[in-house]
Amino acid sequence: MLTLYIESAGDSPRTLHIEKLPCVIGRSFPADIVLGGWRVARDHAHIEIDSGGLRIVDQGSLAGTQVNGERIVTFGPLTESDEILIGGHQLRVLALPGFARATNVSSAAANEHGLVHPLAQSEPAKASASAGSDRYVWRRLFHRKLLSQIDLQRQDIRMLSGAQLREQVGRTLEDVIHSEAALPPDIDRTTLIREVLDEAVGLGPLEGLLADDTVSEIMVNGTAPIHVERSGKIEQTELAFSSDDAIRSVIDRIIAPLGRHVDEGSPMVDARLADGSRLNAVLPPLSLSGPAVTIRRFNRRLYLAADLVELGTLSAQMLAFLKLCVTSRRSIVVSGGTGAGKTTLLNLLSGFIGQEERVITIEDAAELRLNHRNLVSLEARPSNSEGRGLVSVRDLVRNALRMRPDRIVVGECRGGEALDMLQAMNTGHDGSLTTVHANSPRDALSRIEVMTLMSGVDIPLQAIREQIASAVHIVVQQARCPDGSRRITDISEVTGIESGRILMQSLFRLQSIEGRAPQHLASGHIPQFLDGTLSARSASVLELFGAAA
Repeated sequence: MLTLYIESAGDSPRTLHIEKLPCVIGRSFPADIVLGGWRVARDHAHIEIDSGGLRIVDQGSLAGTQVNGERIVTFGPLTESDEILIGGHQLRVLALPGFARATNVSSAAANEHGLVHPLAQSEPAKASASAGSDRYVWRRLFHRKLLSQIDLQRQDIRMLSGAQLREQVGRTLEDVIHSEAALPPDIDRTTLIREVLDEAVGLGPLEGLLADDTVSEIMVNGTAPIHVERSGKIEQTELAFSSDDAIRSVIDRIIAPLGRHVDEGSPMVDARLADGSRLNAVLPPLSLSGPAVTIRRFNRRLYLAADLVELGTLSAQMLAFLKLCVTSRRSIVVSGGTGAGKTTLLNLLSGFIGQEERVITIEDAAELRLNHRNLVSLEARPSNSEGRGLVSVRDLVRNALRMRPDRIVVGECRGGEALDMLQAMNTGHDGSLTTVHANSPRDALSRIEVMTLMSGVDIPLQAIREQIASAVHIVVQQARCPDGSRRITDISEVTGIESGRILMQSLFRLQSIEGRAPQHLASGHIPQFLDGTLSARSASVLELFGAAA
């Protein structure tokens, strides 16, 4: 359906819903869109659709058709910002969700005089003069009217606080909506005011989603319906932004207090919301479907060890082993894909570090929540609009070594900081923790090799592998399963290096046996770091590595 907003001198604004294209704009029936006035021809212009999108074609009218102040013969593709002027009537495209293209009229549709019936309808192409109950269209309309009204009032809204701005704009919006006599009675005015107000001075449809604790990820793909992730599964919502400009306004509203800037010249930006959620935005021309926004929600819930066992992320035996690794100062790398739950597990493991130890956390975007008495949390900083002020994770890792740390926890290794992390682990800071993106424990070590080479330091590959083999003790692999759950699929120990190849042995693995649901099973191997510890060879510890976990 194509929705047009029409303003005519002396008449109230109206919206028309067009079911099929092409459609005819003219002075009288059988035109699909009827506009009054002597300057409107009987067959004035056509709105058509082709592979490039919507276009308007003037049919040689005397008064002509104007788009954005210029007379045209053909103009396209039409967008929401284009103003069409025909005989004193102003038309604007409001919505283009899923309209059907009219099929070519066959010869059978013509009567004996060669005339074509207008789709066998007795009234203009189902172009309803009523607005119906499409709240989405009305929201876009009132958002545009609100901006025009504020501009007419010449209000200096920059001097208002957030609460004052919302109150002032809210009063203006109520006047605009209550003055609209054509608003259908089945549209709740209170809900409409809240939605338009959220989009004008807040975060629009994101307001409710950010308040929903069940939402872990929010995905905005232009003006299409917003998608969210709940319980590890992506689902489509009924919410959507009214226009690309509304999305741009929300992005600017988020990043402006952070001193960040985004435009067509610099169309990508990362930022952090006030609640700790991470935002990534990509603008056209890089994003072809309009501004794309992805928000990784900050999980307010702090998962405890018992919670992860109950959820099936790991078994009680695996939990006991990982706790033993942390207290024994084993350096651990948590590996997995995006959204696999690496940060949640890293937060849990960090909680096993003794309160008497000095812990320094380093993150690209702060997500870890530790409760240690002697804790320093560091966060990387991107460069400003002038390209200055960059502080990378690698810079922070280097600086952390001067801060007398017992443990260093790096939220995620993505580049050259891997070399500094390995050196820290090999120079008295064993028991440190980090995460990497990889699909298996073996791939995780290969990724660390590659990231070390990215440091720009000329080190032989053999030396890098020896560093990894001595610095990394345990690799925990985590994955997001098809049912949306996050589960540890493998815990492996790095046992050394031989003939240039790093040796590993699997200690626990997620396996399916005889068609049953996957279970966490122990391999039966005893970790090498327990061999030299007599007390560790007690029956209670050895039970962790039995045939079944």
